[in-house]
Amino acid sequence: MSHNRRWFFEQCGVGLGAMAMNALAAANSQQPHFAPKAKRVIFLFMAGAPSHLEMFDNKPQLAKFDGQLPPAELLKGYRAAFINPNSKLLGPKFPFAKYGQSGAELSELLPHLSKVVDDITIVKSMSTDAFNHAPGQLLMNTGGMIFGRPSMGSWVTYGLGSESKDLPAFVVFSTGKKGPSGGNSCWGSGFLPTSHQGVQFRSTGDPVLYLSNPAGVDSELQQDSLESIKRLNQMRLDSTGDPEIATRISSYEMAYRMQMSAPGVMDLTQEPKHILDMYGADPAKPSFANTVLLARRLSEKGVRFVQIFHEAWDQHGSLVKDIKQNCKDTDQACAALIQDLKQRGMLDDTLVIWGGEFGRTPMVQGGNDGRDHHPNAFTMWMAGGGFKRGFTYGESDELGFNVAKDKVHVHDLHATILNQLGLDHLKLTYKFQGRNFRLTDVHGEVKRDLLA
Repeated sequence: MSHNRRWFFEQCGVGLGAMAMNALAAANSQQPHFAPKAKRVIFLFMAGAPSHLEMFDNKPQLAKFDGQLPPAELLKGYRAAFINPNSKLLGPKFPFAKYGQSGAELSELLPHLSKVVDDITIVKSMSTDAFNHAPGQLLMNTGGMIFGRPSMGSWVTYGLGSESKDLPAFVVFSTGKKGPSGGNSCWGSGFLPTSHQGVQFRSTGDPVLYLSNPAGVDSELQQDSLESIKRLNQMRLDSTGDPEIATRISSYEMAYRMQMSAPGVMDLTQEPKHILDMYGADPAKPSFANTVLLARRLSEKGVRFVQIFHEAWDQHGSLVKDIKQNCKDTDQACAALIQDLKQRGMLDDTLVIWGGEFGRTPMVQGGNDGRDHHPNAFTMWMAGGGFKRGFTYGESDELGFNVAKDKVHVHDLHATILNQLGLDHLKLTYKFQGRNFRLTDVHGEVKRDLLA
């Protein structure tokens, strides 16, 4: 008795569809390259670029030369985004003081972070290649300045899979005045399977649009509909072997499970009052604080990578007024997250990252109350996940213009983050268009001096 070729592939379980589903399952169940220090990441992305000179990097010399022109040799080959690089220097707008046993310097804008400064690593020697928002945000989030590269969260979930069956491995929030300039590509999966892209949650109402059933659709009808759709998708998958159809099947199944799990984890009224007060959160009013608390709740439930985009920091003018408001909106919750993770025994294996796409110029913009984009030197901080505590690394020069010691490029940061998750950035690759790609492309060095 003879059977046709299609019957053999389908009935013997070695068809294209089965291979695609197996490949998808394998992509979601990979193992780290070595023992990880961190299991999960919360990335507090301050889109728009906070001024390191007002918050973290105290420059008395910049204050001394306020209103004077910068040295000509400093500006050789320098490109600014908008201003004439020969603009006058602008001294820091807020006083600094030393805090904690570590003696780390912070400005008065960060009263809450100052209380947990002995739990964080401050890196004052960050540098990047981009000086405009979209390419800068793409570089910080995807390792490249053009659209189409997988985001860091996608690489992490591709490398490690998910710890939760009922929630996405990679969840994204947007809490600022607008979304990031780099758009959805900041959390996209690029050429990786789309199962690894970030899933955008809302902080009020349904966590994901259309998660609730419409009127007239009960659970039985929904179940029947999903089964029918799955059969149709499976037939197409068996015929074509397209891994994106396998992703679609997986997405429908995840959405169904999320209907049961997501509303509960997003319900902040379940939190005790002292925790809400610690974050400055109010379940009745959307806020950055609410979202940071949600990030902790999602991390507890096994979400591998949570990222909050707070697009609010682009102070070309009104620097004093706006950065005060930015810090009022964010400082308490960021510090509370560290305290909360620590008291729950989660800080050791949770990596918290804070920072934007670049810094701000020592030169003035907007009369006497603004700063332009600045890629040469800026500040970020990390907490937990095996990073040193109470540690300040790197230095910028006396005007905060260039890195003077221990430069950390964005590619180095990515390599170091992956290292703490048990992933070798040289080995975490995906073949596309004939060559192996990685988050750090052909760059990157693990900065072991940052690590405990």
